[in-house]
Amino acid sequence: MNNKYSKIALILVGIILINFISSKVYKRFDLTEDRRYTLAPATKSIVENIKDLITIKVYLQGDFPAEFKRLQIETKLHLEELKALNKNIHFQFINPIKIEQKLIKKGLQPSRLQVQENGKLSEIVIFPWAVISSKNKTEKVALLKDIFSNSQNEQLESSIQNLEYAFANAIHKVTSKKSKKIAIIKGNGELEDIYIADFLQKLKEYYFLAPFTLDSVKKQPQKTLAEISKFDLAIIAKPTKTFTEEEKFTLDQFIMNGGKTVWLIDNVQAELDSLMQTGETLAYPRDLGLTDLFFKYGIRINTDLITDLHSSEITLATGNIGNKTQFSQFQWNYYPLLNSTNNHPINTNIEAVNVKFANSIDTLKNAIQKTILLQSSPLSKSIGTPSIISLKLITEQQNPAKYNDGKKPIAVLLEGTFKSAYSGRIKPFTYKKVKNKSVNTKMVVISDGDIIANEISKGKPLALGVNKWTNQEYGNKEFLLNTINYLLDDSGLLNIRSKTVKIDFLNKQKAFKETRKWQLINILFPLALLTIFGLIFNYLRKRKYH
Repeated sequence: MNNKYSKIALILVGIILINFISSKVYKRFDLTEDRRYTLAPATKSIVENIKDLITIKVYLQGDFPAEFKRLQIETKLHLEELKALNKNIHFQFINPIKIEQKLIKKGLQPSRLQVQENGKLSEIVIFPWAVISSKNKTEKVALLKDIFSNSQNEQLESSIQNLEYAFANAIHKVTSKKSKKIAIIKGNGELEDIYIADFLQKLKEYYFLAPFTLDSVKKQPQKTLAEISKFDLAIIAKPTKTFTEEEKFTLDQFIMNGGKTVWLIDNVQAELDSLMQTGETLAYPRDLGLTDLFFKYGIRINTDLITDLHSSEITLATGNIGNKTQFSQFQWNYYPLLNSTNNHPINTNIEAVNVKFANSIDTLKNAIQKTILLQSSPLSKSIGTPSIISLKLITEQQNPAKYNDGKKPIAVLLEGTFKSAYSGRIKPFTYKKVKNKSVNTKMVVISDGDIIANEISKGKPLALGVNKWTNQEYGNKEFLLNTINYLLDDSGLLNIRSKTVKIDFLNKQKAFKETRKWQLINILFPLALLTIFGLIFNYLRKRKYH
């Protein structure tokens, strides 16, 4: 008897011990095919190095339809993984229903979503946001990606796939100090500050920024080259004046010393102002003097214009009602919408990027690795210059058969060891540390200067990528920010974006049609199973005792 009680006591102690250990130790085994619950090395490195307390408030508490419940659950599971790595992470889920106005004032805008349940459509309002705080730093995390061209299921899939990068990036921002420096090149007719204000404001959250005037190279070439070498990256945003040999040599040697560059180049003069005034404008080649540099690096920007049937709209005045001018939107083939091919962390899961009067890029054979990041749709064609651009295009019936030039590269990433454009040539000025070959470095060349330009409303800059007439938001800012982060990222954080997750969603229409069938199956099948089990049990019992 004592032996029996001791065994029971031992079992109870074992159960209590197992429960105690399981409450203290968190471990989850990832058996999914896409390894969606396995954290990337960059994420682990960032989280493991957290020294101070981090609080995360997630406003996804409440009753949601099944799809959004999935986003809530996936967010919670991901945060549990992060907390298991570092106990300094604390998170809580908050129901925003009583603090909606307070959240809106903080810039956490709600999302209105169409939900289909039981064959009926309804609208729900949710706050798909998280706020991460550490010491005096706070960072907002958008949990629901606004991919306007996709279905709701694709939007949720993209959002779940983006969770790891979104949280890792935000934690990295609140726990790390800025160290990299970016030069905003001036002196060759680049875009004025007000047109790049929104993007520069975003960049300030990550890096130190400073304007750098290249025309100082004329008087102090050696000093100018030495000064620019202190920067990690240079942005050349839509220059309109020809670069001198001294200026080109300065940029070339900056690259040879490992400097990263983002070139935003319009190789054709085609502006909207004259088009709006007269209804037509002359598009003609712009000579920036950069052809030899790009040719040596492995690309060529053509002096053409890309027109695309997959394009955004142009806003035109169409009449007056009283004293108010009426405006309407018309498809404008000179404004291609570039959908990502998701072939690189820079362009994975971004919205369509809007470009204006873009040129095509040819990639040339050399030792440099080239990745096409953005390209036109298959229904595009190249128009040579000089040529007349007329607003009459919007009234013409477009023939898809004529848009058969195929996909045209518009943004290209170049990586590797570059040869100097001045190798074997007379140098514009003497410099002690001239290099004919670079260290391993990177650059991105984009054949559209307006990709970085935000619109202006009432004298103030709007958010980059937002159309002030339609409020449509494009992926320009996210694409450019990813580009800068990739070029300067030593932690490999951006590589998390290349992780793909496949989520299986319920077919709502089929589920609604078959509701009665599955209800009957769920009710009758267990009863039938119990009946069969009972009959077998009684049969065996009678057979044993009779």
